[in-house]
Amino acid sequence: MSLETYRRKRRFDRTPEPRGEPVRRRTDRRSRTTGRYVVQRHRATRLHYDFRLEIDGVLASWAVPRGPSLDPAKRRLAVHVEDHPLDYFSFEGVIPRNEYGAGDVIVWDWGRWTADPSVQDATKALADGELKFGLDGQKLHGDFVLVRTNWYRGRKDQWLLIKRRDDAAVAGWDAEDHPESVKTGRTNDEVQAGRRAGRGPTTRG
Repeated sequence: MSLETYRRKRRFDRTPEPRGEPVRRRTDRRSRTTGRYVVQRHRATRLHYDFRLEIDGVLASWAVPRGPSLDPAKRRLAVHVEDHPLDYFSFEGVIPRNEYGAGDVIVWDWGRWTADPSVQDATKALADGELKFGLDGQKLHGDFVLVRTNWYRGRKDQWLLIKRRDDAAVAGWDAEDHPESVKTGRTNDEVQAGRRAGRGPTTRG
């Protein structure tokens, strides 16, 4: 997906979300098998977590209704949505009422992702429907896999985000037990209420 879809859905004179500038997509292998990742806790019409991987100059994005987990037994639905600009990596704020995605957003987790050694091209792996990768973040760690299951209403494809069994796996781990922003330490309630950032992140995983 291109950023045209992202921009078409938003009115940037009303939303604080970044418009995002085009980024030249690199073609070397390294740029497609590692990068940053971010997970944003987004209270819109329904609470969900936006899981984003930096791939080829954009943030490839999935909406995860129940949030990522470190428990391999908890397979999470992940609906593939439009690519977001790299500027969205640090976005935290309130999208106004009547705008697309209206609600409060915090940076719930961030860090680096690296493709599994078996993956030579992350873009191709996603096109083929399976991407194995590792996360090194403040809350999420270890190996994961994104697997496409089927098409959702003919428009958005449906995936599963699964924690693989490794030393970072934690039985019963739930995202809702770790509600604070890793960027500012604020909760969604504090962002919605307009509480200023400044006390720093308090969550360590």
